Amino acid sequence: MEKPQVKLVECPRDAMQGIGPFIPTEVKVRYLNTLLQVGFDTIDIGSFVSPKAIPQLADTAEVLARIDTTGSRSKLLVIVANERGAEEAVKQVGVSYLGYPFSISETFQQRNTNTSIEGSWARTTRIAEMCRANGKEFVVYISMAFGNPYGDPWNAEVAMHWVDRLVRELGVPIIALSDTVGVARPEDVTSMFTALIPALPQAEFGAHLHCTPTNWKAKTDAAWQAGCRRFDGAIKGYGGCPMAEDELVGNLQMELFVQELEGRGVKTGLDLGRLQRSVETSVSVFP
Repeated sequence: MEKPQVKLVECPRDAMQGIGPFIPTEVKVRYLNTLLQVGFDTIDIGSFVSPKAIPQLADTAEVLARIDTTGSRSKLLVIVANERGAEEAVKQVGVSYLGYPFSISETFQQRNTNTSIEGSWARTTRIAEMCRANGKEFVVYISMAFGNPYGDPWNAEVAMHWVDRLVRELGVPIIALSDTVGVARPEDVTSMFTALIPALPQAEFGAHLHCTPTNWKAKTDAAWQAGCRRFDGAIKGYGGCPMAEDELVGNLQMELFVQELEGRGVKTGLDLGRLQRSVETSVSVFP
């Protein structure tokens, strides 16, 4: 198979985390096993955060112990919100990436990780050190990268300031710009990626876009044209961030995005038959 021209990150963690009724572990494992055979570059599979905050993902360690990665090329990513979670995550042999949500909105940083932006910087520094010491790669999500619903000051310069520090001072290898509540305009997406990608060539930039059925194409087109080649999404567009607003804004609908890319002649590296089976299996997981 030819090398994919894009890195696709499937995010069942993001899809599941806001669902109230607990999804049985065996149901999660069965669904995740289908995703592992599709050929995604990475699967954002769970999180090591307080079960009080995200009860749906309290079984992440058990899920990791039970999934079948035989023959899968997908790397696994888990989200952490503090050093305690990172300590658990780095022990997981099958996990390649630790992801941390670094917000440039003071309000959301408090809501999401119970600390200030400055406190988050100190926390990020320590998690980066833990990743290096344990052979894990670090992915930092810039939460509220394109604005926020709280009235906190936002401009592209603020985002670029923190991204520059994360890459140059901490050596973070992957930065994902996150449209946490779906407020990004295509022109904002273009300006951010156009400015950051050439300025920091040592880092890989990704797009974690929360979208609606009517605006996903404009947002992904803007990111693609600006040079982004790493995209997060979720089957059927399930999910969103339960810590941000009461009403969830869904993820980029992965199967539609894949169809769009394949139609343009972009090599995704995915097994489209197995992708369809995952789409069909998802109905047993999500209400």
